[in-house]
Amino acid sequence: MDVFTLIVAIVALVIAIMAFQRTGGIHNLRHQMEELSSKSDQATKSARDITADALDRLETFIRGQQKPSSEEERPSQPEQSRMEDRP
Repeated sequence: MDVFTLIVAIVALVIAIMAFQRTGGIHNLRHQMEELSSKSDQATKSARDITADALDRLETFIRGQQKPSSEEERPSQPEQSRMEDRP
């Protein structure tokens, strides 16, 4: 009975290998992986662009049309030293 089970397992393994080779084997599998990877990269880039555009529109909506300059965002040196001296 054990020998029969071993023979059936070997035949099933041979049939599985033949089916894998017939469907394209490793080459086709690698091609599909590369294709999915490139699609994933494109989708990620698209999502980043959409998010950046949405955040830019949100910033424009919140701040208005004029964005503050870098000097207006940072307090001057004397003001910073006064703020640090406070308890």
